[in-house]
Amino acid sequence: MPSTEPRPLSVAVDIGGTFTDITLQDSATGRAWTAKTPSTPHDPSEAFLTGVRLVLETAGESAARIGRVLHGTTIATNLILENKGAPTALVTTEGFRHVLEIGRQDIPRRANLHAWVKPRRPVPPSRVFEVTERIAADGAVLTPLDEDSVQRAAEACREAGVAAVAVCLLHAFTAPAHERRVAELLRAALPGVAVTASVDVLPVVREYERSLAAILNAQVMPAVSTYVRRLEERLAEDSIDAPLLLMKSNGGVAGAASIRRAPAVTALSGPAAGVVGARAVAAAAGVPRILTVDIGGTSADICLMQGGAINLTQRGAVGDWPLPLPMLDMVTIGAGGGSIARVTAEGALAVGPESAGANPGPACYGRGGQRATVTDAHVVLGHLPSSLLGGRMQLDVAASEAVVMREVAAPLNLSLHEAARGILAVVDSNMVGALRVVSVERGHDPRDFALVPFGGAGPLHGCALAAMLGIGQVLVPPSPGVLCAQGLLSADLRAEFSRSVLPGQADLAAIEAGFSQLEAEAAAWFAEEGVAPPARSTERIVLMRYAGQGGELPVPWRGANAAADFAAAHRALYGFDLPQGRAEIVTLRLEAVGALPAPVAKALPQGAGAQPTATQAVHFESGTAQAGIYDRAALGQGDRLQGPAIITQLDATTLLPPGWVAEVLEFGALLLRRLT
Repeated sequence: MPSTEPRPLSVAVDIGGTFTDITLQDSATGRAWTAKTPSTPHDPSEAFLTGVRLVLETAGESAARIGRVLHGTTIATNLILENKGAPTALVTTEGFRHVLEIGRQDIPRRANLHAWVKPRRPVPPSRVFEVTERIAADGAVLTPLDEDSVQRAAEACREAGVAAVAVCLLHAFTAPAHERRVAELLRAALPGVAVTASVDVLPVVREYERSLAAILNAQVMPAVSTYVRRLEERLAEDSIDAPLLLMKSNGGVAGAASIRRAPAVTALSGPAAGVVGARAVAAAAGVPRILTVDIGGTSADICLMQGGAINLTQRGAVGDWPLPLPMLDMVTIGAGGGSIARVTAEGALAVGPESAGANPGPACYGRGGQRATVTDAHVVLGHLPSSLLGGRMQLDVAASEAVVMREVAAPLNLSLHEAARGILAVVDSNMVGALRVVSVERGHDPRDFALVPFGGAGPLHGCALAAMLGIGQVLVPPSPGVLCAQGLLSADLRAEFSRSVLPGQADLAAIEAGFSQLEAEAAAWFAEEGVAPPARSTERIVLMRYAGQGGELPVPWRGANAAADFAAAHRALYGFDLPQGRAEIVTLRLEAVGALPAPVAKALPQGAGAQPTATQAVHFESGTAQAGIYDRAALGQGDRLQGPAIITQLDATTLLPPGWVAEVLEFGALLLRRLT
């Protein structure tokens, strides 16, 4: 029989490249516990369950009291980035088998125009199969579907030995009947093969992007489905009878069944959770405009927010591939605590994107790492205490000094400390470039924002990044190293439903009819997710452009005011609008939100004055100084301390350089201010 015991606990698990972060919260009291455990790349579900058991043990709680399990995962991301998804075929309309190879004319930013080589497509031409059918842009059937050609395509897929098939037919977003029938026939003919129809993933214009979305979804579907099923089984084995909700790229969560159907929506799962968590921290601190930088072991994820609004984009990408599913508008670069420093053949110092990962990790972890990393540079300079994870991981200072000297200092004829500072200068410069992409290059002055650094390495770099951008305030979350896990607790159920419309045919009646269809789809999704009517909300969005433009801007739908709203959005982003230009609606998007109970914010008791527990020599560019080491758990509301200082806690370390002062805010965040 189901347990009748109250289940007020929510557990959130975020699996990163180096560590797995776990947060447990009691909704009845607001108490929260955190844990951190090394990731297990060979089977991420091992670290998942290890972390859940660890945090339950820390809290002295029972698994039977867990009512909700939330998870941020990089499974789909890594499969796409490393091109390790299932062998996949594409089935498309006769005459369009080379859409993937043609692609777009775009060349990546900063790529050499003459040396850039188009990356190999995720599905080669030998695995692209055609079926006889043709639908016009207005939905008229030009050539009926020949089901014998579908059976021939199925046989070709079988001979190719694929584990997944994507179906993307011309203009299926207007009339999906042919595509759905092809998918139905393929599922019947290819039992055990994952089949994805593009209209179930991205029913919008642009065949190339729609094909990629269907392919990437199909490629990751077998692995993600297996992983989710394994998690559910392991949770059941641990007597955790609670729904599993997974973070999506749009900053919301969805149930396991929904994720199994469209796993590509988790491509930015982990980073999205961190941004949601940063929004909650900034709101509690009364800071309306923030730049977030999530620095983990492998990557740095950067986002800009104003007024608590999380901006979505449908022009996002994962690695080499555009993935126009609604996702947080962020920039990701290969810069993290595990990023490897090396001297190039030309004699220059480079840092990342290659990472030491969780195994062997930086040399200071004592697991056999023989490459100099960003974390090793911090250890050499004295930025970190002698141990991490609450004393469970002792740092090997001598190992860090040895690899930095051998890999960087000696080849460049630098002192040990000069080499370590050079490593940090290079990685900080890389991150500042990405911060400028989301701010300066989009018309925002970064000096008008507070920087919110998080992730295991974020607070070590926060003040340095802020100084390089002229930012005077840094807001460090209460638990920066596990903020992605905590962000899961602040997320709502969220989904988007889209449909493209033909330019010139988007009159008010057609738009209203289109939104009504999308609202019916949203109602079915709400029912599947078990969202009660009072917790349901939707917002109508239209994606608009001037006739002839190649990209659209999202505008809230206000009927006849859409053209004026679009012109205002165009001016805000580009600095001008076209009074004589014809604005047209390309896509309708309905954003659906199912509100979940918000976590309880717990105020800190008043502090009794910050007192260091020890001092440590820290090597700054201005010289060596003795920095006080402070236990963050001992700090109270209103406590102030002045740099140089090192603030330690279980999940991260905050470096406060000379010329900066820190204040503990009401709900535990640290506000760092630059004095000079």
